[in-house]
Amino acid sequence: MKLVKMSDLFTVSYGNKLDLNKMSKSKNGVAFVNRTGFNNGVVSFVKEIEGIAPYPAKTLTIALGGSVLSTFLQINPYYTGQNVAVAIPKIPMSEAALLYYATAVKANRFRFSTCGREANRTFRSLLVPRLKDIPAWVDGSDHTMFDGANAPFTAASKTSDAPKKYGLFTLSQLFEIKKGRRLTKANMTVGVTPFIGAIDSSNGVTARIGQSPIHKGNTISVSYNGSVAEAFFQPYDYWASDDVNVLYPRFEMTAQMALYLCAVIRQEKYRYNYGRKWHLDRMRESVIRLPVCGRLNEPDWQYMDNYIKTLPYSSQIS
Repeated sequence: MKLVKMSDLFTVSYGNKLDLNKMSKSKNGVAFVNRTGFNNGVVSFVKEIEGIAPYPAKTLTIALGGSVLSTFLQINPYYTGQNVAVAIPKIPMSEAALLYYATAVKANRFRFSTCGREANRTFRSLLVPRLKDIPAWVDGSDHTMFDGANAPFTAASKTSDAPKKYGLFTLSQLFEIKKGRRLTKANMTVGVTPFIGAIDSSNGVTARIGQSPIHKGNTISVSYNGSVAEAFFQPYDYWASDDVNVLYPRFEMTAQMALYLCAVIRQEKYRYNYGRKWHLDRMRESVIRLPVCGRLNEPDWQYMDNYIKTLPYSSQIS
């Protein structure tokens, strides 16, 4: 694979250098792209400025400072803030190819990750594959498969049935709590069973192992060592490490209820800093605050379920 400079494939220039604070915001306006690594670089929408045409869609924006080399394909016209470059293809490219080049540019981020080094002087000479060297699978992939993934399950308002009161419950009232089991890397075999460790990402999954699951799905894993109080809903049967406790619900729990409870459980994290572990006995007696309903002040499971269904991406919860 031969590499060429970005400037061989794109007309690369500094963007508008506009100041968002001096612009008028508008929900239905023009996208404003800044030096962030989130939301496709878009931080707001603004009214179109007379005499300044937005940059065209199907071009790339590149953050030269802040989240350096965060690169995004813009599918709508846009303005940019300070230290944002714009790359306009010199020859027609598919959206899939543009997304490939966005990823190729991001792959150079490690060069600018220390001492606040910005990419202002060198971004035009970054090396990327030639257009004809892009793998065939790129244009064969369906880059629209996640369109609409951020939609909520329901259009109902989050506040339409907000709870009027809350109650306190111990975790042992709500769950039967069981321990995980130690399994060393040396004894792991390769397979498909999720192995849940005491980490704060990837839903707690640190490996896929060949051993049979020891815990049932539709439960919540909570780390009591390592990344303490990281709670994840586990939809499938799995193996939990000995740094993890497993919460088996004493009620009919939907995925939405579980995600609500995970968020509440994570709020207990601050109690277990500085080496204080959330071991089994402490966890059983730990108290969480939940919305309640009825004369018996029981947990309002229906509200929790409904609330999660109003959040972005909740349409993807199965």
